Amino acid sequence: MSKNLYIAEKPSVAAEFAKALHENFSKRDGYQESENSVITWCFGHLVTMSYPEVYDPALKRWTMDPLPFLPKEYKYEVPSDVAKQFNIVKGLLNRPDVTCIYICTDSGREGEYIYRLVDQEAHVPADKVRRRVWIDSQTEEEVLRGIREAKTWDAYKNLSDAAYLRAKEDYLMGINFSRILTLKYGNAIQNFLKADKRGAIAVGRVMTCVLGIVVRREREIREFVKTPFYRVIATAEQGFEAEFRAVEGSRYYNTPALYKENGFKKKEDADALIASLSGKPATVFSLEKKTEKKAAPLLFNLAELQSTCSKVFKISPDETLKITQELYEKKLVTYPRTDARVLSTAVSKEIYKNISGLKNFQPCSTFAEEILGNGSYKGIEKTKYCDDKQITDHYAIIPTGQVNAYTGLGSLQKGVYELIVRRFLSIFYPPAEYKKVALVLEIDGEKFFANFKVLDKEGYLKVAGKKKEEPEAKKDKDKAENQEEMEVSADSLEKINSLKKGDTVNVTKMEVKEGETKPPKRYTSGDLVITMEQAGKFIEDEELRAQIKGAGIGTSATRAEIIAKLVKNTYIALNNKTQVITPTKLGEMIYEVVTGSIPPLLRADLTASWEKGLTQVAEGSISADAYMEKLEDYVTRMTVKVKTLNNVSRVNGAFAEVQKYYQK
Repeated sequence: MSKNLYIAEKPSVAAEFAKALHENFSKRDGYQESENSVITWCFGHLVTMSYPEVYDPALKRWTMDPLPFLPKEYKYEVPSDVAKQFNIVKGLLNRPDVTCIYICTDSGREGEYIYRLVDQEAHVPADKVRRRVWIDSQTEEEVLRGIREAKTWDAYKNLSDAAYLRAKEDYLMGINFSRILTLKYGNAIQNFLKADKRGAIAVGRVMTCVLGIVVRREREIREFVKTPFYRVIATAEQGFEAEFRAVEGSRYYNTPALYKENGFKKKEDADALIASLSGKPATVFSLEKKTEKKAAPLLFNLAELQSTCSKVFKISPDETLKITQELYEKKLVTYPRTDARVLSTAVSKEIYKNISGLKNFQPCSTFAEEILGNGSYKGIEKTKYCDDKQITDHYAIIPTGQVNAYTGLGSLQKGVYELIVRRFLSIFYPPAEYKKVALVLEIDGEKFFANFKVLDKEGYLKVAGKKKEEPEAKKDKDKAENQEEMEVSADSLEKINSLKKGDTVNVTKMEVKEGETKPPKRYTSGDLVITMEQAGKFIEDEELRAQIKGAGIGTSATRAEIIAKLVKNTYIALNNKTQVITPTKLGEMIYEVVTGSIPPLLRADLTASWEKGLTQVAEGSISADAYMEKLEDYVTRMTVKVKTLNNVSRVNGAFAEVQKYYQK
């Protein structure tokens, strides 16, 4: 009798497939079996790429001569700690009674790679049927749909090609660049750090670029010179403050006395303005009223969730991914490793099921009932929250509606889950509405500006809460002391609204407020993840920026891992309480090494364009051979270039500058 074999990425996922199939499974060593089916699992990667010394024992010793190292055929091996499970899986894949293999590893590039390597090393006969299960959650309904609609694995060949290329790219750059840079500059670093032995210089396509972002920000802060400036503030009898600005018509307009239009370079000039205006009447030059609507933010993708959790819970991107993966495996949320922040058309038409389940989630049950009651979920596929063009592998992270496992969660897991639920339910509520007033006073030809707002209709904030709003776009650092919109009570706004153009306003006080320009802030772990996702903003070339739009540094699945690796290598330091990231002395030395040898590795345009290329391979728009040819050419050129460099003394000079700073 023929059987189907289901192979999952983890034992916990295999267990969910067994439950969904409702067959009488018996537990065996490393798998489960029923009359019709066999279910087994990997432990993540059961197969890895071999080190160079497997190709040639002489390559165990690091020397320049054999570099660049470019294998004609790549070798793979099974690590000893997972050999037992690999052999179990290999035996099952090759069993004569197994006629159809369902590939159930994670639905993404890395999950595809995990199975393909196992299939390759297990030498599975070509005539066995292989079907790819692609699911967005681990609910029974979704698992059965994935099995029912599974495509042949040929449909995912391009994705498989991209996965193999990503691994080869990291391997070639890691092996060649790390070895050549260690051989060239390792002794110099050893001498400066007074280390007992030369440590390897670890570089990589993504990791080194991220290090560059962190170091450059730290040096901007280090080199920043604060500039004081002086603002003039008038207080009206109604209790509001208005700020002087030297707009067109002002005697100070475009004069050297100004730092910015709202600030003087010298306090004496600000004092002189006050003296010239004291006792003179203030009139309402203009008063504009408007209503502003603010819609709920888009849904969470992994980067946005990691950024929000860093701010709200002060946890690292790595910890957020771990928690969200656990929520996924408990069937509480959909697939976490996604770049999309929208729903697919297909899922949006069934979204009432997710909302219905949330009626049993006590913290948000009232909102779910309200949405179902007023039918606001209908037509969501016609809004900005649904866009099939923005989805590659998976739609945004949303709750499945199954909440049984919630009570068993830890407090932090509950917090992350509630964030996801509230963001999801928010999109079914109307925008928040603010009443706004922009007021301009005139005193002897000089203008003073005041802006006010009051929340008029809660809209989606009823669910999200004001503190859970998306952070406002960062203000210009030189305007950090500017008066922004003042949130006032409805009564206060009513008093201001009662004014009209030409009215005289009594100014009770006029004073100078000293401010100073602010340096850029250090990245938090959450900021850094978003920065990696939005790498295009670092690219000056407009055409290239447009070309790599959507291809950031790394992927949703790897960004947290990259930050964690930099911390582990002690190239950056992560403050666990604040999540603030700073470079270490070693990290800055590595930065100087790369600056003097392979500077493109520090640039976002190079890193993001490689990622864009992998995406194009996955989409089938460029061939794997073309990509590989480009990769080998780049690795060869850079490695040969470093071999011929004669700049160790210059790099030593840069090390000395780094050393001076850390000795202060």
